[in-house]
Amino acid sequence: MTRSRDVGLPHFAVVGRPNKGKSSIVATLARDDTVRIAARAGSTRSTRRFPMRVDGQVLYELIDTPGIQRARQMLAWLRANCADAAARPAAVRQFLEEHAEQEQFADECHALAPIVEGAGIIYVVDGSVPFGGDYEAEMEILRWTGRPSLALINPIENSDYVEQWTAGLGQYFQTVRSFDAHRAEYRKQLELLTLFGHLDPEWRQPLQRAVDVLEADRQRQHHEAGEIIAGLLYDGLTFTVEQAVPEGLPEEPVRKVLFSRYQRQLIKRERSARARVEELFYYRDLSKSEQGMDFDEEDLFHQENWYLWGLSRKQLLLAAGAAGGVAGGGAGAVVDGMAGGLLGGLATLAGGISGAVASTRSVLRRSDDLAKWTVSGVPAGGNRLAYGPSRNPNFPFVLLGRAMQHHRAISQRTHAVRATLELNEPALDWLGDKDKRRLARIFEDIRSGKRVSERRAELTALTQAWCQEVDAE
Repeated sequence: MTRSRDVGLPHFAVVGRPNKGKSSIVATLARDDTVRIAARAGSTRSTRRFPMRVDGQVLYELIDTPGIQRARQMLAWLRANCADAAARPAAVRQFLEEHAEQEQFADECHALAPIVEGAGIIYVVDGSVPFGGDYEAEMEILRWTGRPSLALINPIENSDYVEQWTAGLGQYFQTVRSFDAHRAEYRKQLELLTLFGHLDPEWRQPLQRAVDVLEADRQRQHHEAGEIIAGLLYDGLTFTVEQAVPEGLPEEPVRKVLFSRYQRQLIKRERSARARVEELFYYRDLSKSEQGMDFDEEDLFHQENWYLWGLSRKQLLLAAGAAGGVAGGGAGAVVDGMAGGLLGGLATLAGGISGAVASTRSVLRRSDDLAKWTVSGVPAGGNRLAYGPSRNPNFPFVLLGRAMQHHRAISQRTHAVRATLELNEPALDWLGDKDKRRLARIFEDIRSGKRVSERRAELTALTQAWCQEVDAE
């Protein structure tokens, strides 16, 4: 790997005591979920470099370091071997040279080596524990290096002592900020880069460029995520499976096979879309807990059990006949009277809606309510069975709610978080009635093959706009 110091790009050594969140800071700022984060103190035993890359180009580099543990002994040596302030950086370098092979100061040598080679300093403390004078030795050592520095107060458990730390750190560092590595939204991350550019004039231009690149990359991520989600919705509205049945053979076994294939393909397509969105946001190995579209048992495709997809019965509301209203029951609008819920307001699409409203109990159907069966003859004899496309007005809204919930969770998550991603409560309560009606018309036109290219482009523009809105919250 080409090191950023060799090409003049900014690089930052993240230093501090063990178990104060240094690796979490590195993971967040490098956007790298491969950074090892362990609850056990002292898990980082050597330096590791994590470049922040966009399109293969390194913008800056974070260096994860072991925790400083013998600061008092080191500072005593420095003071005994340094005559004046001008010689302090050289004294630090001399200490590393003389103690490089000594196990006693191995952590200090590993942590300080990148700094004497030109790295900037990001000093990390835990804002949930009190400030103490015993920290001053390590802060003084970092000041002796003469390198640009800032301090981050990481509130690991709470923020009880942030104010105390701010006062203490301000005596040693040019800039002090509170920074929760597990919750810092991306603009706060960019703010740190801008701050460091002000601390080191040589890095101002490359760091401003890094900020510009990362902002553009963020827009690209949302833009492409919107395309992926729109593509998934289009697939859900148009997907069909078919199979020829030779003359004289029974159709029922083939119907079961086709329905099973239809289920598996929908599951596969949703999982593929999610994996692509995760890759956009630089997640490589993400643990997820979700109510999947797991249809091993046929009855999980029934409307009465759609809550297993992550939607409550109160939220289920069929979006009926988008373009021209609904006549009769059939695949019409079903309103949960207790709800308003997920798609509340869509029933107003239909003129004379009272004739098309039924209780949820009266419309619980099996797989033929989700899509449609068609049978056509084949020249060689027999029939061709086809299942699909989806005809259920609620189905694309289910897909949309799940996809947008996933995008929101991924885009707002930092790479320091190692907890399982919970995806069990998809909802569309953020969607206004106007957009619900517009979506219902788009879905109906795509489903029936009307103005498909125009409607698909319109759908993509909507999902892209909703993805962008995540950062405006």
